[in-house]
Amino acid sequence: LVYQDSVYIYAGHDQAPNDRDQYEMHEWLVYSSADMVNWKEHPVPLKPTDFEWAKGSAWAAQVIEKDGKFYWYVTVEHHDSHPGKAIGVAVSDSPTGPFKDARGSAIITNDMTTEYTDIWWDDIDPTVWITKDGQAYLYWGNTQLYWVKLKDNMVEFEGEIQTIDLPHFTEAPWIHKKGDWYYLSFAYKFPEKIAYAMSKSIEGPWEYKGILNEVAGNSNTNHQSIIEFKDKWYFIYHNGSIPTHGGSYRRSVCIDRLYYNDDHTLKRVIMTSEGIQE
Repeated sequence: LVYQDSVYIYAGHDQAPNDRDQYEMHEWLVYSSADMVNWKEHPVPLKPTDFEWAKGSAWAAQVIEKDGKFYWYVTVEHHDSHPGKAIGVAVSDSPTGPFKDARGSAIITNDMTTEYTDIWWDDIDPTVWITKDGQAYLYWGNTQLYWVKLKDNMVEFEGEIQTIDLPHFTEAPWIHKKGDWYYLSFAYKFPEKIAYAMSKSIEGPWEYKGILNEVAGNSNTNHQSIIEFKDKWYFIYHNGSIPTHGGSYRRSVCIDRLYYNDDHTLKRVIMTSEGIQE
């Protein structure tokens, strides 16, 4: 999230023991920076247990600001009344929280998308974009990409859930815009590369453009966000390079620069061990 003169990074906290090859994530964390180099860690702003209807798993999430309020769309595990992954919404008056459940129930549950896939983990990885005219869109999905319009209150959707077919879509959708072009990046195949598509409309049609970022090699997954901050573009992602037993289940945040070609397509992101230096 870019807000005023700072960048805020929200991340699930990998807490799996060194000998456990399974995700263990009990909270989300938030960090802020005014220069993309020096970062401040804030108190834990949200946990899955803050949603009474959820039972764990602080998976991928995104915060977006509207009218001075901050809405956090999160992936959690739903109680047995709606088994499977679900998407909730939390709200705060501050980008660093504390956040609270904004609606008392999930905005997306697994039973809403069973006509498209029979897996229980397809309703994950929410991302939201608000157009210049104020219309908000929610994108999400695993193996199938979904989108729906949000109401002005940001905690309800309106209309039918729509789908988008992209080659080898796995998960991790992200929307950003530069000039007249919308960019939809996503995790591609498995282990995951990052690919992207472009459109003049947020509702598509989307034209697939190819690979943006290669497999990290030390993490099966990747999940990107793309932001503009102080006239520079950044590619934020994760890998398993943290020196304390890093890997697919103990990941760390990485940042590198993002560049555009003259035809508005994206240059491939080169992963570095140094990250942003200045």
